[in-house]
This record gives sequence, C-alpha cells and structure tokens, in this order.
Amino acid sequence: MSDRSPRLDTPKDLKRKPLVRRPSYNSDTFGVFAEGFARYMGTARFLMWMTAVVVFWVVWNIVAPRSMRFDDYPFIFLTLVLSLQASYAAPLILLAQNRQEQRDKVVAEQDRQANARAHADMEFLAREVASLRMAVGEVATRDFLRSELRSLLADLDERALESVKGHAEDDDAGVAGA
Repeated sequence: MSDRSPRLDTPKDLKRKPLVRRPSYNSDTFGVFAEGFARYMGTARFLMWMTAVVVFWVVWNIVAPRSMRFDDYPFIFLTLVLSLQASYAAPLILLAQNRQEQRDKVVAEQDRQANARAHADMEFLAREVASLRMAVGEVATRDFLRSELRSLLADLDERALESVKGHAEDDDAGVAGA
C-alpha cells in the first residue's frame, strides 16, 4: 500500500489549497481610503471639477474637428465613464457609511455606560443627602442651644439670688441673736 492512498481510519483533509490565491488587503487601510474618497466626493471642489470635465468633454466633442473627436453625439463613451465612476463610488460610499455606523454604535454604547454611571452616582448622592437631612434633624440647632443656655443662665441667676438672700437672712438672724 502506498503512502498516497487514503486510509479508511483517517478523516479526509477538507482544507484544500485554492487554485488561485485571493489577494489580501488591510481592511482598515481600505476603509480609511473609502472614507477619504467618500468625503472628497461630497465636496464642492469635486462637483466643480466633475462639471468642468463633463463640460470640456461635451464642448470638445462638438467643436473639435471630426478627426480629433473621441466621443460623438449622443456621448456614449461619456455615459460609460460616468456609469463606471458611479459603480465604484457607490460601494465606497456605503463602506464609509458602514464604518461611520460602527463608530456611532461604539460612541452610543460609551454614552449609555456613562449615563448609567451618572445615574448611579446621582442615586448615591440622593441617599447621602437624605441621610444627612436625617442626621441634621437630630442635631441641636443654634436657636435651641441659645434658649437652653438662657434658661440655664436664668436658673443660675435665681439660685445666686436665693443664695444671696439665704446668706443675708442668716446674717440678719446672727445679728438678731447676738
């Protein structure tokens, strides 16, 4: 039995090498190119250049001598060139839009997470303010302390007067007994 014949106890290798190798490219580099191209096609400069080329094309093929014209009326070659440009521009613009949509999704997700964090922070702060209000409700206020101190001062004044009166009466009783 030769080595080339497949064995029955070995699975087949399903990975076959392609006859023609596909070209490889960096999708980010291509995407950046597509975005630049789409951005340029959306400018007034592009529209002015495109209009100038089309006007030159039409005028040249009407005014130039017959031997120098390259596209006679009804300008079939111009139509073909514009169709070719549109067939390349549309997918590039769609690619640029898809990349922008992906960036927008990432930004929207980041915004959602930031909003969730801000909401949680606000709830925490609201609970803290409520607990501070409750704690402040249990703390004596300045007016309450002043009134208590005034009543204590009044009590001390009364006791001092009673003490002075009591000493004066004792002195009077001591003088009377002598």
